[in-house]
Amino acid sequence: MLETDTPRIAAIQMSSRGEVAPNLARAGDLLADAAKRGARLAVLPENFALMGAHETDKLGVAEPDAAHGDDGDTPIQDFLSRAARDNGLWIVAGTIPIASPEPDRVYAACLVYNDQGERVGRYDKIHLFDVGLPDSREAYRESATFVAGETTPVVLDTPFGKLGLSVCYDLRFPELYRALSAAGAEIIVAPSAFTQTTGHAHWHVLARARAIENLATLVAPNQTGSHASGRQTYGHSLIVDAWGQVQAEAKTTANEVVVADIDRNRLAELRSGFPCLSHRRLG
Repeated sequence: MLETDTPRIAAIQMSSRGEVAPNLARAGDLLADAAKRGARLAVLPENFALMGAHETDKLGVAEPDAAHGDDGDTPIQDFLSRAARDNGLWIVAGTIPIASPEPDRVYAACLVYNDQGERVGRYDKIHLFDVGLPDSREAYRESATFVAGETTPVVLDTPFGKLGLSVCYDLRFPELYRALSAAGAEIIVAPSAFTQTTGHAHWHVLARARAIENLATLVAPNQTGSHASGRQTYGHSLIVDAWGQVQAEAKTTANEVVVADIDRNRLAELRSGFPCLSHRRLG
């Protein structure tokens, strides 16, 4: 049952550092702020719990999947469950490193918790950022430390409508968003750690395009600023409505919460009066 026709959603921007505990404390404060501002759904950025000095740092803090009852400490997952319950928030938890069968690689897992603190969904990032940036020595190879997830789209039923999950580099692959849309997604999240270079060039156009193409609200919290590795991320966390209009955008280069009210009736009107999704002839 839908809770409201105008849910308030928060995109949480962070400048995560190289130690988990301070990042969790900061995320806790930002989630509490989102709840105080009336948000019922809050989305954290990619790698919110750790942006380490080295790519391999994530291996040292990787957790077993608590939902599977695996043995071991799970401080990040425990924090998320507690924060969701204490704040009465649904939380999309950016990504955290979850152990894989391979000792030297982990999953970039986007976890979803309901407002009772129960884990209700998981999506493992499928498109890994293995790139060299044009006209630059900047290069990344996420596949060295991450295992790509299964390609089945993840769409969850929530009190705010159907929620589709994606992560960062996924924004460059519109076929994933078509699949999420075909599965009924009305809100799509894209927690990110877009670099300064790629963000400046493409962040807004990609976020708006994915919203427009699929007549869906897009919530894209981003990392921002300088991190322990020297990596620079772009910020400008966004909430974009189904017509491609920016409803909220982070204006600082620091930790920040932005909120917007999503009009589900307006979404239904758009999809009814401008039925481009049903006009598709390919795919």
